[in-house]
Amino acid sequence: MSKKKKSALSTKQGVSQNEMANSSSISKIRQKRKVNLNADSIVARILDRDITALSRAITLIESKNTKHTELAKNIIQTCLPHANKSIRIGITGVPGVGKSTFIEALGKHLTHTGKRVAVLAIDPSSSITKGSILGDKTRMEDLVRDDKAYIRPSASGETLGGVARKTRESIILCEAAGFDVVIIETVGVGQSETVVHSMVDFFLLLKLAGAGDELQGIKRGIIEMADAIVINKADGDNLKKAKLAQVEFKRALHLYPKKESNWQPQVSLCSALNNEGVSDIWNLILNFIEITSHNGYFERKRKQQSKHWLLQTIENQLKSDFFKSPKIQDELNRQLVLIENNKTTPFVAADCLLKLIK
Repeated sequence: MSKKKKSALSTKQGVSQNEMANSSSISKIRQKRKVNLNADSIVARILDRDITALSRAITLIESKNTKHTELAKNIIQTCLPHANKSIRIGITGVPGVGKSTFIEALGKHLTHTGKRVAVLAIDPSSSITKGSILGDKTRMEDLVRDDKAYIRPSASGETLGGVARKTRESIILCEAAGFDVVIIETVGVGQSETVVHSMVDFFLLLKLAGAGDELQGIKRGIIEMADAIVINKADGDNLKKAKLAQVEFKRALHLYPKKESNWQPQVSLCSALNNEGVSDIWNLILNFIEITSHNGYFERKRKQQSKHWLLQTIENQLKSDFFKSPKIQDELNRQLVLIENNKTTPFVAADCLLKLIK
């Protein structure tokens, strides 16, 4: 008799869960995690500069679980007296301008001088899959290994409002953990620049020379927000173009009215890849902090930002509560059908829905 041939796709019986791990051990680990999810213990570890506790707290902030949200609120409230001691820097620029390379170069410069740096990077989410790469740790290979640095990427999600709140609360936790400088990197597209500008002390705009956006930059409102324009990749054959772009942007800045801070925005050249001009930009930021601290603008701006976020939080919460209401959901579905059948307009439907909460 000939032996039956075994298929290359044949499978073997797997190892049962009981053989892989003892169920009582799993139960103990789960119980230990539950015990550790205590606001006081997490805060104590954050104040002791425990990065694991900081990461866990930020994860709680990002969680949509109601229990986690309550725990996160307690952690933030307890950390608040230990916050507001860092320099907050917002960095933006179009994709490909070299934001990650610049942040790594600036971060390494700061850690070499003894400062602790936290980087909160907002990564764009796909509008189709809702996923996000969160690849900033991969792009900042040297900084991620630095024990004085902390990098935390977050997905932007469907709306900027949610991630903005999470980022602002994460800033408080990073400051409580003893970080001297907190850098927020924007997605570099859309409205994110305005959101980040409302939570930082210094707003830096990265530009490329020869990309044809010198005049576009003049037209965009982002120039009004910038405290400094840095033309990156100013090296090699691109150096001449970078210097010409620097002149153009300096001329453009004179078209804008004087800032409330009495600070004249600067235009600098930089090659983050070659680590050229990075220290000069840090000195420029320190000069800004000194001037605005002396004339009172620094403190005044932070108070204005807190008021802004109070109103923003109320607005977001009202919107969330509105759409969670079962009564609203039922009526919304009914109005959508009417709109599809051309029996009402979006404006009349909206008015009908809003009347339900009066």
